[in-house]
Amino acid sequence: VLALLPFSAAPARSQVKMPTTRIASVLQPSQSPLVTFRLLFMTGSAHDPKGKEGVASLTAAMLAEAGSRSMTYEQIVEAMYPMATSFGWQVDKEMSVFSGTTHADNLEKYYGLIRDMLLDPGFREEDFTRLKADAVNFLKVSLREGNDEELGKEYLYNIIYAGHPYEHHSMGRLSSLEKLTLADVRDFYRQNYTQANLIVGLAGGYPAEFASRVEADFAAKLPAGAPKPLKVAQPKVAPGMRVEIVKRETRATAISLGFPIAVNRSHKDWPALALTASYLGQHRNSASHLYQRLREARGLNYGDYAYVEYFPRGMFQFMPDPNLGRQSQIFQIWIRPVEPQNAHFTLRAALYEFDKLVRNGMPQADFESMRNFLMKYSDVLTATQNARLGYALDSRYYGIGDYGQFMREQLSRLTLADVNRAIRQHLKGDRLRVVVVTKDAESLRDAIVKGAPSPITYNSPKPADILAEDKVIEKYKINVRPAQVVIVPVERVFQ
Repeated sequence: VLALLPFSAAPARSQVKMPTTRIASVLQPSQSPLVTFRLLFMTGSAHDPKGKEGVASLTAAMLAEAGSRSMTYEQIVEAMYPMATSFGWQVDKEMSVFSGTTHADNLEKYYGLIRDMLLDPGFREEDFTRLKADAVNFLKVSLREGNDEELGKEYLYNIIYAGHPYEHHSMGRLSSLEKLTLADVRDFYRQNYTQANLIVGLAGGYPAEFASRVEADFAAKLPAGAPKPLKVAQPKVAPGMRVEIVKRETRATAISLGFPIAVNRSHKDWPALALTASYLGQHRNSASHLYQRLREARGLNYGDYAYVEYFPRGMFQFMPDPNLGRQSQIFQIWIRPVEPQNAHFTLRAALYEFDKLVRNGMPQADFESMRNFLMKYSDVLTATQNARLGYALDSRYYGIGDYGQFMREQLSRLTLADVNRAIRQHLKGDRLRVVVVTKDAESLRDAIVKGAPSPITYNSPKPADILAEDKVIEKYKINVRPAQVVIVPVERVFQ
């Protein structure tokens, strides 16, 4: 993968263009020696036909990792090697994006390769067999059998969005993937990879006429298509709490909990909820509240985080990927694995802290601290040319303008009263869903159902105030009916 070179000159403001070819563009020309592509198609796993869940992801994989008609994938990798570059892909519910960066000196050669991959794909049977096996193994082995944390986070989305276009994992369902054919991929490509679905994203030091050439090349090959805006409703989640305990042979216990919110970046309350999530559990930030109360004060685990947007692969990275735009989001708390004997107490502690936030609101000093942090954090999120382009494409999707400017303007006007009102309005938690991944499924279920105290012991002395609070937490009521605490064999997940 190409390492992005430092470049300090400020990029030009994004140019959003609707050309006569029907292809939209987000352009960020600059004097950078690098040229970045983000070719985004407004199609994703929410467009998978029923019974063919996974075809959107498999189609994107076939475009990015299976070569063009004139070159095999191995030949393309070999051609890219001396350019120190690559071509990546990502599929989510509503977006499929293909991205890569090259030095301007190699632009013509690099563009020729990726253009043919997307517009004249090889669609070889042997590549299809390989990539379908990769997808099955990702769900069955990498995620279901090898990663408790990501398993719990992703399964939480499955149960919140049951019966919804977002329900299945973006990679698909195992039962559907195994039946997909190369003809299914060809059909999905023909129906969804159209001019109407494409937004061309370019950034860096490309020639003045280059963007128009890219648009013309794609217009010449892709069918015109027609805009098919996806309209999704909020998920229908029954009132009350539900706990699903995924039984898996593992040494620790991972916990994820959340509920749907009718707020995304286009909503007036999104800045307030983004600040709330940062206060409660900013990703990989030791100053956040849950981190301080669960890890620092009690040593329960490695970290504790909160989100108001989908953040996959969080255990592998510090910042979220762009181009995961969604109409519907969830509020989520991620409790990284704890020792099994501490699972019941830790779940109570997370619910206790969340309920306290909703009941009491955020303290003034914490509000000001987090607002100052977020005013600068948007610059961190968009520090690279690739990230700036990705966020510009997302801003076009949400209709909010430049992300950094949007955040600074919104946060500068935000008050503590605004935040606490948004907390009370949107973070009610009356439809909370909890996913626990553990080998001690039966004993944990019994403990939750019975509601018996769950005292915790420490290997080192703790302050008196922590010990006193522990006495409250160990008896904290988890308000769930026994029938709503269920055990799920791991073999059923993503099936």
